[in-house]
Amino acid sequence: MKISIAYLLDHVERWVKRVMSLLEEAKLLLRKYRVVPKKRLSQHFLIEPSIFHVLVDYAALTHVDTALDIGAGLGFLTRFLAKKCKMVLAVELDLRLVKILRENLREFPNVTIFEGDILRFDVLPPFNKVISVPPYNISSKLIEWLFDRDFANAVLILQKEFADRLVAPVGSDSYGWLSVLSYYHFEVDVLDDVPSFMFYPPPKVNSVIVRLRPRSPAFFIQNYRLFYKLVHSLFSQRNKKVRNAIKQFLKRHLALSKDNIKLTESLPFRDRRVRELAPEDFGELANALSN
Repeated sequence: MKISIAYLLDHVERWVKRVMSLLEEAKLLLRKYRVVPKKRLSQHFLIEPSIFHVLVDYAALTHVDTALDIGAGLGFLTRFLAKKCKMVLAVELDLRLVKILRENLREFPNVTIFEGDILRFDVLPPFNKVISVPPYNISSKLIEWLFDRDFANAVLILQKEFADRLVAPVGSDSYGWLSVLSYYHFEVDVLDDVPSFMFYPPPKVNSVIVRLRPRSPAFFIQNYRLFYKLVHSLFSQRNKKVRNAIKQFLKRHLALSKDNIKLTESLPFRDRRVRELAPEDFGELANALSN
């Protein structure tokens, strides 16, 4: 049997990758494909394999699960997930990295690579777990994207400052619209720290592992769209009293009238500051406006 030089080189490269660290492999791939990580795309590649095990454990990943990996990057986490579950849906925006993924994950038939922006995917194959290190610059929009998806849990590595917003207590500086909406949709656990030296290149921010578990709505609301808009609107004036902050919302969404001005004087919590309202209070306000 005649063995081609290309065949030998391919097998030598695979062997080298098995014995080198992920940092060495990351540098090798970036050199080989002439890729310079882009700061504007938040390209910091996780190179600590022990964290992969932690992510999988927190997600309780099994061989029957389909995992979504958002921002697959160089494919290190994707490759690990492919050995642990039934299927991996790997989404990557950067065409340079998509090429790396296609060439270096071809031995895994259970990996499907999607090229594009996850926020623009209206339809994906069904998945039940999300395990990823998504680009930090899409964190807010990604959480909102997950509001409308059906899955068992999501285990993500996020910027610590952002994660603090998800679980911020009422009245704190980090408390905002994202805190309220995340509370409504998810049980949120901020778990382990992930030091910056575990990434290449290392980010200038601290990172943590966050688990999101969808739940039944935390409280009853009659009109979710109204509730969503109200929360966003009021937090743009977080230090104002509700009676004053809500006038802008009424003008923009319900057409300000004498009746609406009277309505502000009958609303619950009208003399409280916006930042002082608990998530349930926003629900009660939205229900009052729905009536």
